[in-house]
Amino acid sequence: MSERLPRADAGPPGPPAAGAGPADTARPLRRDAERNRRRLLDAARDVFADRGFAATLDDVAHAAGLGVGTVYRRFPDKDALVEALFEERITGLVELAEEAARAEDAWEGLAGFLVASSERMAEDRGLRQVVMSPHHGRAGVALARSQLAPRVEGLLRRAQESGQLRPDVAASDVVTTLEAVQVAAEIGGTAHPEHWRRLFAVLLDGLRCPPGGCAALPGRPLDEEELAEAMGRRKHGRRD
Repeated sequence: MSERLPRADAGPPGPPAAGAGPADTARPLRRDAERNRRRLLDAARDVFADRGFAATLDDVAHAAGLGVGTVYRRFPDKDALVEALFEERITGLVELAEEAARAEDAWEGLAGFLVASSERMAEDRGLRQVVMSPHHGRAGVALARSQLAPRVEGLLRRAQESGQLRPDVAASDVVTTLEAVQVAAEIGGTAHPEHWRRLFAVLLDGLRCPPGGCAALPGRPLDEEELAEAMGRRKHGRRD
């Protein structure tokens, strides 16, 4: 053993050296832990933005230049990391929707929210997945997501009441529209990062009702349960 036991006649230990109390020895450890936590969150933001939640905690550890054990000490599973990383970002979308609701023109408010949220999700695949799927995150993320839905529905009602949004458009249609825009963002990739804006413009025109009126949409919108099932099938690559 490398440690040496004190001799029986060594006497009681002397007082600690000045400035070396328990609080002082703990502070560097706390600073190191917080620094590592920040490195993990910064790395996770980049990894999830690029690869989405197909990325693992091992991938995050590698990107942060830290051992896997350090990741699991801070975040026991991926959902804990998602919670720390995305709750604030979804809250940012809630704030965007609240700002849009204050716009003087209902259509401009809705369109402004849709383009701003699409921009954020096009730049961050992880944010798109955590907003669109109910399967990621814990209480904080779920709460933020639940606060977003009624605000978006309020934007839709306001635009419909103004006569500018098609009267038969439902919230699930808008979710599907946003998902289609993100598929266009993936197709464009880093080579054509603005490609999604072309499809967005086409879809936005389709949502708007011209002054002369518009023909009814075929079929019916998906309800909340059907939309969740459809998004789950898409997440797992199934078509049934």
